[in-house]
Amino acid sequence: MKRHDNRAWLLLVPAGLIMLAVGVLPLVAVFNYSFHDIFTLQKLHWVGLDWYQEIVRSERFHGSLLRSLLFSALVLSVQLPLGIAIALMLTQHPRWRTPVIMLLALPLVVPWNMIPMMWLSFIAKTGIAGGTMVVLGIPFDYRFTAIHTWIVLLAMDTWHWLGLVVILSYAGLSGISPDYYKAAAIDGASRTAVFRYIQLPKISGVLSIAVLLRFVDSFMIYTEAFRINAGGPRNATMFLSLDLGEEIGSFTYGAAAARSMVYFLLVITAAWTFRSVMDRRKSALQEINT
Repeated sequence: MKRHDNRAWLLLVPAGLIMLAVGVLPLVAVFNYSFHDIFTLQKLHWVGLDWYQEIVRSERFHGSLLRSLLFSALVLSVQLPLGIAIALMLTQHPRWRTPVIMLLALPLVVPWNMIPMMWLSFIAKTGIAGGTMVVLGIPFDYRFTAIHTWIVLLAMDTWHWLGLVVILSYAGLSGISPDYYKAAAIDGASRTAVFRYIQLPKISGVLSIAVLLRFVDSFMIYTEAFRINAGGPRNATMFLSLDLGEEIGSFTYGAAAARSMVYFLLVITAAWTFRSVMDRRKSALQEINT
């Protein structure tokens, strides 16, 4: 009888210990603090579920949650179609592939705290975009006009992350066998039909990764939104992350810990739901193919 040597699993022990130290233990500590009113770390007062009840009933929390969900929905509705369209264009014009992908990937390596500074300079009256709007007489005031602040945040996030969607989409399109296109050409299929019945189903796997990454990241936006307008004007861009930051800044650590756990559960629930839907879709496609 052949014996299996499982000692290779020991190589995962260092990574497991690191995850325990930087992930699990802090999470357990925050979970414990969320049931206390904290004066100092040595002086905790048990309050049970009071913080959670206050958060769930809070109109402030409801507003922050809706704004975060709306921002994520706008990000996905803009970046996914645009990224797929650019990837399709690159498959039709291969000579532009390398420079376009390099250009779009460049913002991905820019530090997050530098991005809002760059955009603030860009849209200032002395900047390129701001100066152009002044010359053209286009009114634009992101500090006191909510829709303008949202436009800046959406444009900035798209500039930062569009390259990721393009790279994933182009990778998926490049993996499609030419035989599918030959069969479609023989059948006289239009470009729309080829995209709908061949390309889109074939890249659904990589698109699911793009959707999950972009949803989670946009839902957790903090640095960019804080530096642009700090949740203003009049809390119009006060997302969940900014709301949590204000709670921490006010030194109400028990309430901040409870808010962190609610935030964590929202992200985990969204990721789990998304994964479940994708698994069901994959199982359904396998059943159809068999």
